[in-house]
Amino acid sequence: MRIVVLRVGCVDLEVVRGIQVGLCEVFSGAICELFGQVMVMPRDAYNVVRRQFLSSSILSRICEYVESSGVDRVLGVTDVDLYVPRLNFVFGEAECPGRAAIISLCRLRSEFYGDSSDSGLLVERSVKEAVHEVGHTLGLGHCHDPLCVMFFSNNIDDTDRKRSVFCE
Repeated sequence: MRIVVLRVGCVDLEVVRGIQVGLCEVFSGAICELFGQVMVMPRDAYNVVRRQFLSSSILSRICEYVESSGVDRVLGVTDVDLYVPRLNFVFGEAECPGRAAIISLCRLRSEFYGDSSDSGLLVERSVKEAVHEVGHTLGLGHCHDPLCVMFFSNNIDDTDRKRSVFCE
């Protein structure tokens, strides 16, 4: 399997490299690459009232990269706050099953919760959410085990509690 990590908008390159390494550790045998170009954030994804970006709108643009690149999976990484209808926010979204996914670093940052910056913790959280969303592209649903990476994170505590690997 070949997984390409695509930056969407302005994203810290070191964090993205950490995600790339983490994906290769969990999906042993996979080729994990960083896409050289940065995808421009689609303006129509922004909701002025919510001050957030609609993840499904961005995901549809990522699908275009999948079709043109010939890779197995594309994981978009952005630093903007994402949402889907009926939820306050999402850490990410994916086609399930499919070939495209996106995660946001916004609410994975310690600073979002009033704490000091912690790049190690940010990468750890980001890898968990990246593995979770790539798992969805492979057809995996949510798991009831709060330690499994496929457990649905309602909040950052759920993300911190779970591991970066699958339970089975």
